[in-house]
Amino acid sequence: MTTLTLPTKLVAILLLCSLSACTNTHKKPALIAPEMTNNPSFTVLPVENSTEIFVLNDKITQQLDLAFPTHKRDLNNTKKLLNFLLENGDASLSYQAGATLTANQAYSDLNANCLSLSILAYSMAEYLGLDGQFQTVHIPEYWAVSNGYNLLTGHINLVVTQRRNSNTNSNITYLYTSENSLVIDFDPNSRGEKFKTTPITKQRITAMFYNNKGATAMLNGQHDLAYSYFLAATKTDENYSGAWGNLAVLLRLHSQYANAELAYNFAIALNPDNNTALGNLALLYQLTERGELADEILTKLDLKRQTNPYYHVALGNDAYLIKNYQDAIKHFNKAKLIDRQIHDSYFGLARTYYQLGDFKQAYTQLRFANKHADFEHDKQRYHNKLQALRAMTVKVNNH
Repeated sequence: MTTLTLPTKLVAILLLCSLSACTNTHKKPALIAPEMTNNPSFTVLPVENSTEIFVLNDKITQQLDLAFPTHKRDLNNTKKLLNFLLENGDASLSYQAGATLTANQAYSDLNANCLSLSILAYSMAEYLGLDGQFQTVHIPEYWAVSNGYNLLTGHINLVVTQRRNSNTNSNITYLYTSENSLVIDFDPNSRGEKFKTTPITKQRITAMFYNNKGATAMLNGQHDLAYSYFLAATKTDENYSGAWGNLAVLLRLHSQYANAELAYNFAIALNPDNNTALGNLALLYQLTERGELADEILTKLDLKRQTNPYYHVALGNDAYLIKNYQDAIKHFNKAKLIDRQIHDSYFGLARTYYQLGDFKQAYTQLRFANKHADFEHDKQRYHNKLQALRAMTVKVNNH
């Protein structure tokens, strides 16, 4: 692809396994948030409160009581917690990069993302008398495509520790080590890599929940609901850059360019590394005929992302969507050269070759995608496509 189109619809979403650029934890001067309430373009709708997000119902607590009797609620026994999450409920829980659910919903439903499962794990740990600490995992930028939008995802996990004695000296600093803590992480890639982590608060997790729900509503065209969730996120945690960036996207969709620019700039002031907000600000500059400012941002972002294979996968997906198949192949191959272990580039090549009528090459690339997929839902998806392509390949060989 000859021009950068990636930022045109980039939405930061904590699909958690979800989220935008990692939050900068350095202390900054206090910033004044722009006023975004009482917007006449939107009707504010009710959303879940914090209690509803984290509370466990009686059915769950009764099963916890059976699985973890009072005398077995120490750290040595909490290693059962992860298996308990995966093996109990109406059916076994399975990771999906999809629905953002409350703790109760995540326990009952199969389609829960890692944000939801981490919320569930936190609530269970708390009920069992343990301490839970959420962490942002600083993974490379990763994009997925949904409804024509590039969704930037991120990741969190949870550290569970034995609750400390309230009489302990408050000046003591506790360290999380493998001996006195349990890390609950629903992403095998994150577990396999030693990514840097940063502790985040329950308040930030609540804002992430609202941000995810808002992004999903926006993708579904439910703009009043999206506005309500983004507003809740910014009110819950005024310093959460990702929510301000997504609110700006929604405002831009309603041609509220001045308000969108205020929200983008505040998101960037909170976190200068929020590349998604920067890219979307560049789009806004293009829409308001400030091309030089847009080009300056896009050039810097392009240089910054060149070593990230997922960036090239996203560019390949953009090229594919506009039927620029040769450029798509170039980008997917570039991603593959950087990291041959990710399945997304192989799948991108497979569907591109399919559109070009090269069923043999599509089948070959799809096999690699299936080989490198981490989750069962991806493997099943690729398996089904392989079966369909196998029949096509047989027909081609018979000609």
